[in-house]
Amino acid sequence: MPTNTTDRIAKLRALLAEHKLDAYIVPSEDAHQSEYIADCDGRRAFISGFTGSAGLAVITADKAALWTDGRYFLQASQQLDSNWILQKFGLPDTPTKEQWIVAEFAASGKTGGRVGLDPAVIAVKPADTLREALAAKGHEMVSVRANLVDAVWGSARPAQPSNPVTVLADSYAGRSYTAKLAEVREWLAKPVKDGGDKDVAAHALVLTALDDLAWLFNLRGSDIAFNPVFFAYAVITRDDATLYIDATKLSPDVFSHLATGLVHVKPYAAIFDDVAAAAVTVAESGRKFIIDGRCNLALVDAIGKNLVHVVTRNPVVPAKAVKNETEVAGFHASHIRDAAALVSYFAWLEDELVNKGRTDIDEVDGCDYLEAQRAKGDHFVGLSFPTISGSGPNGAIIHYGPEKGSCRTIDPAAVYLCDSGAQYKDGTTDVTRTIHLKGTPTPFEKLANTRVLQGHAQLALATFPKGTSGFVVDAFARGPLWSSGLDFRHGTGHGVGHFLNVHEGPHSISPRPGSLDVALAPGMIVTN
Repeated sequence: MPTNTTDRIAKLRALLAEHKLDAYIVPSEDAHQSEYIADCDGRRAFISGFTGSAGLAVITADKAALWTDGRYFLQASQQLDSNWILQKFGLPDTPTKEQWIVAEFAASGKTGGRVGLDPAVIAVKPADTLREALAAKGHEMVSVRANLVDAVWGSARPAQPSNPVTVLADSYAGRSYTAKLAEVREWLAKPVKDGGDKDVAAHALVLTALDDLAWLFNLRGSDIAFNPVFFAYAVITRDDATLYIDATKLSPDVFSHLATGLVHVKPYAAIFDDVAAAAVTVAESGRKFIIDGRCNLALVDAIGKNLVHVVTRNPVVPAKAVKNETEVAGFHASHIRDAAALVSYFAWLEDELVNKGRTDIDEVDGCDYLEAQRAKGDHFVGLSFPTISGSGPNGAIIHYGPEKGSCRTIDPAAVYLCDSGAQYKDGTTDVTRTIHLKGTPTPFEKLANTRVLQGHAQLALATFPKGTSGFVVDAFARGPLWSSGLDFRHGTGHGVGHFLNVHEGPHSISPRPGSLDVALAPGMIVTN
């Protein structure tokens, strides 16, 4: 059932008027451009009622629109109330947010429109795109440092988590963090050739992505559900490193761990004042702060845009993507334990539903039983994402999340999809299985399952030259489906972190353009 957002939107529009804004943009992301976010950062879900992981909302004086991709078209249509226009991102006739805003201003005769946003939750590249598109039509992007959705949310907004951080032992990580830091500093010592300008002299690398920080420093946390990360920033120069984090999260063991690499610890928000203070010296030196496109606009504004150099990928990203021998061995071991849990679950499910004839096991019960089986395994920490347990038509909802009271009972005579995974100290899993326990599947169900299996086999057996991207090999998986006039509206496979985010770049197997410029390499873990 849709959430009634009338009152929330009315309060937000009152704030727009107070700030002399004509539109306000609410992204899904947090200050670190995280895919999964903490409850306190769920601003787009709060204002719109749509709870999918991907989406963006725009609110004007008289309209509200939400963009999401093909994974969530059905869910969004069910969750948005009558205040909202659903914009189906990726379809030919769907305008971009910039096009829609400009068109709405034109339709109302608005000139010199002011479009507000919180600079902390938009990355520098999308901010540039928005600014340029608006300026081309005589409108203006306006940074509003106090988030207006937070003001509407008020005291009901959850606090930012501050959970304990732990050390990931080298026996799991495969390399010490001091060795990783040394490689970053080697990279900083050379002219930076990535990005718009070439041969840029680096002053420091600024890291904002939470999984980059966790991987680099061999630390793990739990500030975001399902993702073993913690809220922090880091600034690394050729001489020192500073981790900006709430020190109450750090135990004596963590402080001792960081001391071995002479890493300074400062409060989380202190990075803004520190980079602003360093800007004068950096400007005189002719060097620049190195960031990647995920860095938030607020941090760039604090540094000064002329003092930042945006690279396609910071050096941590490719190093993290290519797993070392210890990490690969950990993936193998964790997947064996994970497979045992899945087999145990499916065997139990078949016995209860088919042999015993039970009719009271619903999709959430299945999630709970499977999690209990996984928890019996060594090194289990938690799930890697909310389990997608869908019976019959619910299995067709991409990223479906069952809820007690509204979910279906699991029907053994219908197709059942289970997409699930776990976090173990030695690896992260993400496994999708589609089963049919009783009776005969329909001819179409057999055809679709066969074509998917054929595509999976083709991809698994494919031989391709060095330098080939996931964009190219994606066609191996889709070919059999295409032969029957079928396709699926999501990627074929994605990178997976090592006891880190279940979705990890930069590589993927996908028809999206983002996978075109990243070559698949030995040591990369990918789902398919």
